[in-house]
Amino acid sequence: MAKGPDAFRTITEAAEELGVPQHVLRFWETRFSFIRPMKRAGGRRFYRPHDLALLRGVRRLLHDEGYTIKGVQRLHREQGAARLVAAGGGEAGASDLPFDEAVAGPAPQRARLAAALEALEAAKARLDAALATTRR
Repeated sequence: MAKGPDAFRTITEAAEELGVPQHVLRFWETRFSFIRPMKRAGGRRFYRPHDLALLRGVRRLLHDEGYTIKGVQRLHREQGAARLVAAGGGEAGASDLPFDEAVAGPAPQRARLAAALEALEAAKARLDAALATTRR
């Protein structure tokens, strides 16, 4: 019986699905910080659907498009995981992205959100100070 599309995959199943040896997946984990399969006791890896979507993009960029490892790292840093998922032939929905990127998006967007959060926190501090003076 085949697993459903949302089922976790072992490293053997992921390697077969992607058409790469298991040692390549382990190597990619050392080179790409965004590839983080879930690990159980004993170090057994389980790949979630978004892990496989990212890996498909990495495999296509490295093997088919001729990107270098540094090139894929730069592409991820500049354009985010959605770009890698798209390179693998998928459409990046929120469920295909790691949690931090699904919430905040690629790095430039995260920087803008961080600046907006800082401005909001400063405004809150000013409001709190104003409220404190009116209550005296």
